Amino acid sequence: MTTLDRVETTFDTYKDRFQTIRMERQDGILEMHFHSDGGPLRWSLLAHNEFEAAFLEVGRDRGNEVVIMTGTGDEFCGPAIAPGQHPNRKIMTPESYDPIFWESKQILPHLLAIEAPVISAINGPAVRHAEIPLVADIVLASETAYFQDTAHFPGGMVPGDGMHIIMPLLMGLNRGRYFLLTGQKVTAAEAQAMGLVAEVLPPERLLERARELGRLLLQQPKLVRRYTRIALTEELRSRMHGLLAYGLALEGMARMKS
Repeated sequence: MTTLDRVETTFDTYKDRFQTIRMERQDGILEMHFHSDGGPLRWSLLAHNEFEAAFLEVGRDRGNEVVIMTGTGDEFCGPAIAPGQHPNRKIMTPESYDPIFWESKQILPHLLAIEAPVISAINGPAVRHAEIPLVADIVLASETAYFQDTAHFPGGMVPGDGMHIIMPLLMGLNRGRYFLLTGQKVTAAEAQAMGLVAEVLPPERLLERARELGRLLLQQPKLVRRYTRIALTEELRSRMHGLLAYGLALEGMARMKS
């Protein structure tokens, strides 16, 4: 196969494919706006399925020079789960958990495999899968944002789908374990002090700042950008390879119907 024979993924093949992600691209800067029916993202099995596929497609498209992830409205993602009230906590069987297990093994690795720099613009509370925006190369947050893991341990589940890797790594081992075990709410200012967030901005400035940084990154040659992204995500990808499936297996066993 020659270079001319390569089949390439293009933006038009996937940009309108997803119900929970609105995409637009200008001058190589791809914006991924997470949503549910045009409002803030409500995490669901549909979103779970689409995020796995979307990150794969975005990574395959070499026309994406910089990626910006953001939410919709005044929240990044939800809804919060009341303690002990996870909707699927008592109804999992090996057959029903299997597709979730498979998708969960791919979501973060597909995101980390994107070879364009990734910027998160966290527009409000992130109380479900906050690890997704926090693994970006540049993390920006609105003054109204806060971080919490309501869906795992406080909701009766093992935090095994990447939270057990990402949060202790980013926050520090002891502080990360406290966050996961207690359902601690971390404000944007606290997250910045911990090093989770690079900049905290007024809500009306957030997305424009992300775009400014995207244009700044575009000033470097394509291969410098791509190879820098690879270098900066190697440790995270290595940790995922060794620990993600194991954590998911523990999460699944704890969710099995007795």
